[in-house]
Amino acid sequence: MKNIKTKIISIAILSVMLLVGSCTNDILEETPRSIFTPDFFKTELGVQGGITALYTQLRYSYGNMGYYTAKEDGTDEYAYGASGQDDSNAILDFSGRGGVMNAQTGAIGDMWFNAFPAINTASGIIENATEVGLSDALIAEARFFRSFNYFQLVQNYGGVPLDLGAGELKFNTSTNRGSVRNTVPEVYTKGIFPDLLTAINDLPVTPRLTGTVTKNVARLYLAKAYLTYGWWLQNPNNIPTYPEAPRTDPDGHDPAWYFQQAYTIALEGINNPGPYALQEYFYDVHWAPNDRHSEMMLYADHTEDSEKYNGASLSWGNSTYQDNSAVWLVTWNYTFLDQVDREAAQDYGRPWTRLAPPHGVFKNTFKEKEFDSRYDGTFVTVYRNNRDKSGDYDKHPNANGLLTGPGDAVFTFLKEENPAVDFTDGNATGGGTLPGRADYVINPSGFNRIVYPGLWKLGTYRTDNEGGLGSPNAGSTRPFPIAKFSEFYFVAAEAAVKGASGSMTAKELINVIRARAGKWRYNNAEKQEFIADFSEDMKDATPANIDIDYILEERSREYFGEGYRWLDLVRTQKWAEIAGTYEISGTGFSDRTPQVVTRTIEPYNYLRPIPQGQLDSMEATEAEKAAYQNPGY
Repeated sequence: MKNIKTKIISIAILSVMLLVGSCTNDILEETPRSIFTPDFFKTELGVQGGITALYTQLRYSYGNMGYYTAKEDGTDEYAYGASGQDDSNAILDFSGRGGVMNAQTGAIGDMWFNAFPAINTASGIIENATEVGLSDALIAEARFFRSFNYFQLVQNYGGVPLDLGAGELKFNTSTNRGSVRNTVPEVYTKGIFPDLLTAINDLPVTPRLTGTVTKNVARLYLAKAYLTYGWWLQNPNNIPTYPEAPRTDPDGHDPAWYFQQAYTIALEGINNPGPYALQEYFYDVHWAPNDRHSEMMLYADHTEDSEKYNGASLSWGNSTYQDNSAVWLVTWNYTFLDQVDREAAQDYGRPWTRLAPPHGVFKNTFKEKEFDSRYDGTFVTVYRNNRDKSGDYDKHPNANGLLTGPGDAVFTFLKEENPAVDFTDGNATGGGTLPGRADYVINPSGFNRIVYPGLWKLGTYRTDNEGGLGSPNAGSTRPFPIAKFSEFYFVAAEAAVKGASGSMTAKELINVIRARAGKWRYNNAEKQEFIADFSEDMKDATPANIDIDYILEERSREYFGEGYRWLDLVRTQKWAEIAGTYEISGTGFSDRTPQVVTRTIEPYNYLRPIPQGQLDSMEATEAEKAAYQNPGY
């Protein structure tokens, strides 16, 4: 395929080379190159460089706005926001605004154009690594990434090509502009499972460098792939696939076999953790000074120490390429508050208001706000005076004429409805007053498409602010999370719901996660230490019989806003059922009347369209291109 060929070159121009033998800081050393030719893969430096390029490629998707929008918008976690009502954010909401999603819709093609160059790079490494003397462990990293990218593709688009122009799973050096899509079973059984099994065997228990993949990372993705393929084979809601293929496994296994394999491998991951472990507190999973901790198994890394190694500007982000800018989309413009300035801090960052959380997030998903620390550890619910960072240390009148100064609450999103809130003397952002309180407040029913809690867990963090506001317009220099040790428990629990069995039940597995969620060491909203253990309360509230709906609720509580949701709803074929309607208030600051919105999600929408750029690059007739495209688009 032409696009694959050209993108290999472009990745090389923008990407990095790994000097495996010269790493003195236990990190990936990066040296930009102006060319990345096929012959370069026949050298040790070239093959090593290709491995580093596979890690760099993660930054083109994870933390990227397009990928994030495609995975969160249109779900029960996010709908279009006030600033996204006239672009692809509205289209991907499936609520009829902005038009209907098609092959030209922004965001849906990012995964396609990012994954295939990485797949071809991985194939080049695998074919040439032995000749240049690379170890099986390093080759296994390439095998992991080839399967990882095929897994992302098959979940998004259905069957995809295994032959990029030189034969199935071969490194393509030709200018072939044709393409033939394989079926979903072929992609799993040829392009995903074998590489992951080899990776589990050959990868080390501990990472060779900070952030590189290990046996347990490969275990997690094999378990996820088995689980997803089991659902595909079972097809409970008769969702169509493409290219058309019978829901039978070439290896003769039924869905139950794959669910059991997913469970067994997930338990192996739990029982053989290597360097990975759950953090003691959910708060610490996303507390920025604790980034790259033991629960983080795979992430798209960034740094504030060097623009070259960060892959993006440290002063002004442009929301494309390697910028970690996804959290901008879900940050409302809090700077309309008189006493809050834009700051490079985890509570603040750059506000774009492109996506907004529906009311169900606060009424249903996070209904256990007192015991469950995940609400407090997910959202920014209190916005505080930070004018001291720009030299203003005075106190200023706020709600009820009371004064607020540095560090004081200026605006609060209430946890529960309070009928006493008075909006007759509200502020410019739609907040009301409560007697005796200096902060403006807003009820959950008034959260709308322009004023809503920010996403604290992915918030900006810099250590170079030097007491000021820092560089809030730059993309985040934090690592964007891709895989966590906690997901082993969810994969095993979901497989158990689907009939798998072993040493832990679905409830026992989920209760490990819920017990951790009940432990507090800090109250994020109040910005003060809070030592409490509600683990038993959390476990007692777990239903006796866990079903898939409860698993999905727990997954949203644990991974809210991290880019999991669309894939979770599509895998379980629950997208239309769970996200088919949502409630939210309007697009103006004072719009506090909830509205129920209906989405039109058709069965064919469970596959994304093949992007127009791919079709345009192919040497094929219009009929052949039409046959290449997923039905409905």
